[in-house]
Amino acid sequence: MIKLYDFELSGNAYKVRLFLSLLGLEHQLVPVKFLEGEHKSQEFLKLNPLGQVPVLNDGNVLIRDSQAILVYIARRYGGEDWLPLEAESLGKVIQWLSIAANDINHSFAAARRHFLFKVPMTIEPVHQKASQILLIFNQHLQEHSWLEVDRPTIADIACFPYIGLAGDGNISLKDYPHVINWIKRIKQLSGYISMPGLSVW
Repeated sequence: MIKLYDFELSGNAYKVRLFLSLLGLEHQLVPVKFLEGEHKSQEFLKLNPLGQVPVLNDGNVLIRDSQAILVYIARRYGGEDWLPLEAESLGKVIQWLSIAANDINHSFAAARRHFLFKVPMTIEPVHQKASQILLIFNQHLQEHSWLEVDRPTIADIACFPYIGLAGDGNISLKDYPHVINWIKRIKQLSGYISMPGLSVW
């Protein structure tokens, strides 16, 4: 059975939980006591030497990093619906995975860490980056229901959690109606599950 080493409040772990649920895949959640430092224990570092969640164990396959896990699950269990193989479409989906791992992580996720977990940082440039990302998303989603290929893909699953958790980082979505509508569409997908802190729209 698939095992997911998980922390309930992690947006990165949530995106994997969400994708597993959307695909209806049976899995076991293995809670990691993140706030108690279990992710830095020698036992956990054997699973992921970076000391981060999530980690996926699927038989003899061990994958770390939420974006990499989404790619693995999509390719092994989801078919081309969630991760197209055609070169242009694949490249465009991967672009959004990069945005999730970099730009969203350094803006939305960083602001959330600051306010929710008291991680010290200068918040103004983080909020400015989030505003820039929201403008890009809002303009793109004005003309598209989904990020790419006119259907939900792992691009949407990768980018959704921390934008949906914007309120935890004192970031407002009220001026970005197309982003809000995109969030609503994701929440209407069959198999959708939520997590603590997701905005109600």
